[in-house]
Amino acid sequence: MTTPAEIKFKDVDLEAIASAAGKVVVFVGEDGKLDAGARKVNTLTRKALARFVESAAFEKMAAGDAAPLGYPVGMAAVAVVVVKLGRKPSCADARKAGAQLAKIQNGDDLLILAGTIARAEEISLGLALRGYTFETHKTAPAKTAGTVTFMVSKPEAVAKAAAPLAAVAEGVFFTRDLTNEPANVLTTDDFAARLAAMQELGLEVEILEEDVLAKLGMRTLLSVGQGSDSPTKVVVMSWNGGGKEAPFALVGKGVVFDTGGISLKQPGGMEEMTMDMGGAGVVAGVMRTLALRKAKANVVGLVGLVENMPSGNATRPGDVVKSMKGDTIEIINTDAEGRLVLADVLWYTQERFKPVGMINLATLTGAIMVALGHENAGMFSNSDGLSTSIAKAAAAEGEGVWRMPLGAGYDAELKSRIADMKNVGGRMGGAVIAAQFLQRFVKPDVPWAHLDIAGTASVKKETALAPAGATGWGVMALNRLIADNYEKG
Repeated sequence: MTTPAEIKFKDVDLEAIASAAGKVVVFVGEDGKLDAGARKVNTLTRKALARFVESAAFEKMAAGDAAPLGYPVGMAAVAVVVVKLGRKPSCADARKAGAQLAKIQNGDDLLILAGTIARAEEISLGLALRGYTFETHKTAPAKTAGTVTFMVSKPEAVAKAAAPLAAVAEGVFFTRDLTNEPANVLTTDDFAARLAAMQELGLEVEILEEDVLAKLGMRTLLSVGQGSDSPTKVVVMSWNGGGKEAPFALVGKGVVFDTGGISLKQPGGMEEMTMDMGGAGVVAGVMRTLALRKAKANVVGLVGLVENMPSGNATRPGDVVKSMKGDTIEIINTDAEGRLVLADVLWYTQERFKPVGMINLATLTGAIMVALGHENAGMFSNSDGLSTSIAKAAAAEGEGVWRMPLGAGYDAELKSRIADMKNVGGRMGGAVIAAQFLQRFVKPDVPWAHLDIAGTASVKKETALAPAGATGWGVMALNRLIADNYEKG
């Protein structure tokens, strides 16, 4: 697994600055005032720092921007990095500053003179998240990562505040690794094994194999994978940190590769369907985070792991299957498979765990990308309270989400001539119709939300806190949702 950079916090030692190798980082606010660390650097560099702060280049910088000053006279460092950031920055600006430092680091050691700056722990989170690279399958040796040391006035307090954020970073990295892996590596067997390994963190992990799924009646889930040689599985992860109360539930779509089945996708871009297990990846990352930070909450995470392939045994358009709930489904399009995976797992989750609330995550529809692009995930919910809490948590973490409608008019599109429902409706409103399908497998008294993350799970351009590829979207927001609403004390 890719691991975040190890970040250390120590007392301010002005005399150690001159001999520090690598890059030395100073923070200067909009007012241009220099703190003790910056003043020391200014003295060592014969006022080069002050000259830069007085320049037009510094004036044009936005909050959180960073600029390197190469090979400073009077210092052993290869560069002094100037970050424009006030003493009391916003969380977003602090994380942005950290991300800028990660991009500038380039394998060098970083000595970050944070002093008394507020939210130093958020700077460290931004640095850790943007420092992610996925180089598992490159044969050239990876560049050695440099050390990262924060000099702060109260290192113990900052380290304590940074500890749960380090757990978040590891959860995000876990999700990104899973989502970036090619399908010949991340098979359903391998995926399940990686989740089972989290038992060492204190999670309870149970793997339900095909024979058990068949006895449970999960026929819609099994129908998706029957054309593949890879066995279909459901993995149940439980974190019991809250006492006797019923758990909150997370459910993820884990299609490790999606060809579309008999309703075969177009070849162009099909290689991107390695990320079609992104929903399951997020669930796994959240569960890892909860275990690492010892969350005082009860949470279950269930993922349906399957591969959608065409073969002589694959499900055909026009086939009718019965769900675990008992409803029959006419499968019109085998490429609308994610909702079939989730239908059975959602129902099983409610029957077994009686959750206080439930969120499912899935790279479910291209239609949500048409509607919202890559800036927001689509949120559909039967609960104003839950949807408001999700939106609040997502906004606090800088992860975009936008509530979409549900309604009887959309639901009518699922009417089938020969079965209880179809798995698709018309072309228009496809993301909403998919959500309506899922809602049929949610009990009326269960607060539920469906997050369609097709546009946010993996992107072709870098984001503020991630390089191109898997983003880990949702791990931070859902961790905050649980901390703010379902955690004791």
